[in-house]
Amino acid sequence: MSDSFRTVGCAAVGELEEKRSRFIASLAPVQNEEQAIEHIDRIKSENRKARHNVYAYILRDGNTSRYSDDGEPQGTGGVPVLETLRGAGLTDVCVVVTRYFGGILLGTGGLARAYSGACKAAVDNAHIMEICRCSRFDFDCSYELYGRISALIPGFGAKVLREDFSDSVSMSVIVKSELTGSFVRDLTNAANGKISFDETADLFEDFS
Repeated sequence: MSDSFRTVGCAAVGELEEKRSRFIASLAPVQNEEQAIEHIDRIKSENRKARHNVYAYILRDGNTSRYSDDGEPQGTGGVPVLETLRGAGLTDVCVVVTRYFGGILLGTGGLARAYSGACKAAVDNAHIMEICRCSRFDFDCSYELYGRISALIPGFGAKVLREDFSDSVSMSVIVKSELTGSFVRDLTNAANGKISFDETADLFEDFS
């Protein structure tokens, strides 16, 4: 499994109008095919009067991707939408692009541009997350050592989850997996070897 991936943090919508046809893209984070199908069914149910509900989804689970033209000419809906998601580098996402027909035919090229354009609008409106494999380090330190550690953290792009101040400082810090070895080395050196910590590995966290 990859050490990092891009996805969306929450649902987002993008809309495009082309020759009186409305294209409404509903983008959502999903983790498996069941969630993707639930999203597709929900959007279809909410847009029963729409002419088409084209969809595409990409999942890390099983390295899966699916799409549907939903009655549009082959290759004019699902593929452009799927390629837009891929072009944005997204995974664990599902998008449904609903078309309300405006009475004017767009042709195959026009349809492909409209569907991909609506999908891109939703992607542009979404909160994109950079999810990275990481480790969490939990430890206690003196106030003197806290100053040294605080100076180390920015250089590793680490995130401080918790700081509790009492007689000493109790901290939780997350570090990207590829940097944990260097972080442990520098942390140990800063404390002259007089620090103990608990490491929880193989977590995933948003570092965007």
